[in-house]
Amino acid sequence: MGRLSRAVWRVVIQGAGLLTLSVGAQAADVTLRFSSAAPPSDFLAKAIETFKSEVENAKVGVKVESYPASTLFKQGTEVPALQRGNLEMSTMTTFEVAQQIPELGFLNRGYLFRDYDHMRHMIDGPIGESYRHAVADKMGIAILATAYLGTRQLNLRQKRPVKSPADLAGVKLRMTAGPEWLLLGKALGVSPVPMGMPEVYLALKTGAIDGQENPLSILNAAKLYEVTERVVLTSHMIQPVFFSMAKPVWDKLATDQQKVVAAAAVLAAKTNDDNRLADEATVTEALKAKGLVVDKIDLTPFRALADKVYADSDLAKGWDGAKLKQIMEAN
Repeated sequence: MGRLSRAVWRVVIQGAGLLTLSVGAQAADVTLRFSSAAPPSDFLAKAIETFKSEVENAKVGVKVESYPASTLFKQGTEVPALQRGNLEMSTMTTFEVAQQIPELGFLNRGYLFRDYDHMRHMIDGPIGESYRHAVADKMGIAILATAYLGTRQLNLRQKRPVKSPADLAGVKLRMTAGPEWLLLGKALGVSPVPMGMPEVYLALKTGAIDGQENPLSILNAAKLYEVTERVVLTSHMIQPVFFSMAKPVWDKLATDQQKVVAAAAVLAAKTNDDNRLADEATVTEALKAKGLVVDKIDLTPFRALADKVYADSDLAKGWDGAKLKQIMEAN
């Protein structure tokens, strides 16, 4: 077992305690459609395939259908689909949660987590537990596991030098739609352009946007190195993403089905994390080999702008300040 095994299995146990209700002893046949914006070659999409294999091999009457690259639901529409009963599972983000529970928006702050271990410690601890409770109670969505989407970096079409946010003034940067994504763009100093991930490659190729920001593993999987020239290591977000299920669907699963599904979600998330962390150790050199310039820069001016933007933001004032402070001051 890897270094996360105790923590993630503790989350399984906590999640089962939070979400398990009285269900019948007989397992009914169930189909779980799992929607994600992740490209098929990305580790998150591959982790969903791991989840599918684990669940179906357990033979408890549960079938999983995987829909990567927003082939079933457009990015940003999955959460409403879960809540309407039109979808069973998705890879939900903290930004989608904050649109419905504004006080939980603190997880969307740029430069919040120092590194992967800091993120994992917070998500697997009391803050993460209270977060999952709130999402289940107020949104009707069960978070089964938390995966690491990666550390988000800046990626530009052209080889313009970037030393501070001032160098990004007027840059049309693709961001996921949503007010807190746009606030993150403001914290980077760019002009954010809301756009779904499947549209990004063509928009970069045609010049409709000047750049995008994503973890480097996703940049690589989506072949964005073919239509960009520069990466700037802004490291502005260490991002978690949730293996999520519509709670009414979870509640209807039999006990043996819940155990299998929960364990498979945690295993799949860990598989994603292990593979992505290993990839992040080498992907920079791989992108350089494909012709991209990769700049490591002083983050001080970026952190300073982020501090100012979030301090002045009415949106950020609605966040749970105590939890935000606890995360930022944690050892």
